[in-house]
Amino acid sequence: MAKWGQGDPRWIVEERADATNVNNWHWTERDATSWSKSKLREVLVGLAVEGEAGRCEISELKQVEGEASCSSRKGKLIFFYEWNLRLSWRGTVKESGEKHKGSVEIPNLSEENEVDDTEINVSKKKGEGDVLKELMRTEGTTKVREALRDYLKALKTEFTLGMILPTKATVSQELATEREMIGNTVQDSVSPQSLDTVGVKIPTVKILMREIFNSPADELYSIFTTKELVQKFSKCPAVIEAEKGGKFQMFDGCVSGEYAELVPNQRILLKWRCRSWPDEHYAMVALNFKDLAAQTELQLECKGVPVSNEESTRQCWKQQYFEEIRILLQQSQDNME
Repeated sequence: MAKWGQGDPRWIVEERADATNVNNWHWTERDATSWSKSKLREVLVGLAVEGEAGRCEISELKQVEGEASCSSRKGKLIFFYEWNLRLSWRGTVKESGEKHKGSVEIPNLSEENEVDDTEINVSKKKGEGDVLKELMRTEGTTKVREALRDYLKALKTEFTLGMILPTKATVSQELATEREMIGNTVQDSVSPQSLDTVGVKIPTVKILMREIFNSPADELYSIFTTKELVQKFSKCPAVIEAEKGGKFQMFDGCVSGEYAELVPNQRILLKWRCRSWPDEHYAMVALNFKDLAAQTELQLECKGVPVSNEESTRQCWKQQYFEEIRILLQQSQDNME
């Protein structure tokens, strides 16, 4: 252990008698398996290609076998991932309107190979429609490789946030720089009263969103507070304890927190975080439901989002929450008809 006032500045032992591994200077490891499964599903499912032959779309991530992790040592990140993936695709022949199905297999996505060198095999069920198989083999494969690159980029940026923290000597300068770059969007509420931080405080932003749903307020409120409905729109097992102080966990543990306040059919206040955020850092999310007869206006305010995660958090709410909830509501309406 370094003596007080000596040693690498990234290990701030002069303020810690216990010599805790501040800034993860020594070896630390984080399991990225569950996060990766969710991210792979996010970037792959729904991919579509269209050409003269017709249109094809990745409909399901059928098989996800493997693991992923990230380690840090002396300020350097080391990645390990190895995946065996099988995707289902469906398509429609433009000329005849015939529908066909098939599979895409990726037997070895790993850090040992570049994405461009990763094997991708396209197959189709027996019968006609080989023009769709060719469309998937060419343009479809290109789209899949792009999605895999998006996953790896997120693994190396979004997931690793907080694994190597800024030093005490540089944090003031970084905070000032961030504020200068984004102006008033950086919130001054980085005080201990507004959010928890590890090692150092971080700059945050506030996200505001407004969505209209074709549903009465009580039905929309139930979707956020009923376990079965949450599992339907998230397509994952979930923990939902819809009461003050109750816990929630969604998307294979990628999102978690607790219910801070519930006003039935009117308001939900959440202590909310993404797994990739710095440890113990939470945002405060307010969901306000405004009843508009047959529709509901949902107003979202998310305070305390790390600056580097602003866009990914916004997309999480838009794509994984709002768009999937709309699909669920539409399916419910179709079933009633």
